[in-house]
Amino acid sequence: MGARTKARKRALDVLFEAEQRRVDPMTLLAERIVEPGTEAALPQYSVELVEGVCARRDRIDEVLATHSHGWTLDRMPAVDRVLLRLGTWEILFNEDVPDAVAVDEAVELARGLSTDESPSFVNGLLGRVVDLKPTLLG
Repeated sequence: MGARTKARKRALDVLFEAEQRRVDPMTLLAERIVEPGTEAALPQYSVELVEGVCARRDRIDEVLATHSHGWTLDRMPAVDRVLLRLGTWEILFNEDVPDAVAVDEAVELARGLSTDESPSFVNGLLGRVVDLKPTLLG
């Protein structure tokens, strides 16, 4: 597992835990950041992902709610919802990650962590975000 893949998984853990515990993700992130050099330290990219999703959450949720036909955000499995937020942030707001990589990483995490239907759902919705990216950013 690559460094960015691990960082995505750690960011997913923080955002998922915050949602399940109904606490502010930024507060939880601050609790999870430990001294650099320790084994439990969050990778910098995990921090960037959590901060990015939190900063753009309203816009990300608006995009997901608008383009997830037949599914409200509340109806989605929590893991899928967090994966979609991470993937959408990478697609729309992180120029360092190719769109295809963002989609593939989210699909792989869904395959390992969510329902049997989740990988195709995540792939389809993030694919739609990629297709609409020019209009979503315009």
